[in-house]
Amino acid sequence: MQAFDTDLRNRIIKLVKGILEQNSLAADVAPSAKLVDIGLTSMDMVNLMLGVEAEFDFTIPQSEITPENFQSVETLEQMVATQLQLAAAA
Repeated sequence: MQAFDTDLRNRIIKLVKGILEQNSLAADVAPSAKLVDIGLTSMDMVNLMLGVEAEFDFTIPQSEITPENFQSVETLEQMVATQLQLAAAA
């Protein structure tokens, strides 16, 4: 499970860095850093949500699209892991 967690985190960090690069921003994306503090705007959050859905091939349920889940890489990682587990169990 540890390798999966590392892969999951790296994929999310890559998505965040890609959005930052589009905005000509470079930031160290620490897993616990607040995404708004490293430069993501509300429109970037929408792009991140769409990017996560495409990257992990699932639709984020409306109930999971919350500021809490999109606060940091860690919170996003927890939400994605939960959704992937629910999909695998279905």
